[in-house]
Amino acid sequence: MVFDRSLPAGRGAPETRRALLLAGGEVFAEVGFRTATVREICRRAGTNGAAVNYHFGDKERLYLEVFRFAAGCAAEKYPDTFAVTAGGRPEAKLKAFVLDLLRRILDGGPCAWHGKLMAMEMIDPTRALDTVVEERIRPMAERLAVIVTEFLGPGAPPDVVRRCGSTIVSQCVFHRHCQAVLRRLWPQQEYGLADIERLADHITEFSVAGLRQFARTARRPS
Repeated sequence: MVFDRSLPAGRGAPETRRALLLAGGEVFAEVGFRTATVREICRRAGTNGAAVNYHFGDKERLYLEVFRFAAGCAAEKYPDTFAVTAGGRPEAKLKAFVLDLLRRILDGGPCAWHGKLMAMEMIDPTRALDTVVEERIRPMAERLAVIVTEFLGPGAPPDVVRRCGSTIVSQCVFHRHCQAVLRRLWPQQEYGLADIERLADHITEFSVAGLRQFARTARRPS
């Protein structure tokens, strides 16, 4: 998806709002929420200094809406494939989950704001993180827990399910947050669509092997 922030002088409220979201995404991703200024965002958006307050109320609300906007862009570019595997084998469901997550967090376009902002939130959380967790992250965690339970069995302890799910997601986000190191270790490392597909296959295969081992261990007599 290619974004164009050049808009006609007589643009209306939706166009101005979109320009502020695009400019806000750029600025927040560059310097973080606390350092970003409304003045700079409005300058890049080509609006007057009161535009952020008029359309969003304040900088904090704009920041949250940038999260939602970036997540929406990613979902539009990479539609959720999980529903296609809803009645299938657990392996297919896990692959769909991993592939959807990797495609969205490794996108190199404006959707990449979300990954950069999340990295900043891990270091210096704002109040927006609570909303992002409830709206986006918790539903994903619950979906993954259902998949993991299919491997481990309905009697699997919740803490084991939680740790297994966290390990699967960690393999994915590692490639988002550690790209600078990975490219220095292996300059040939790429994240095109075909590369992401292969990475999803690897993470799925590795995770399935671990989950099956957990399931076998749980069924052994004590």
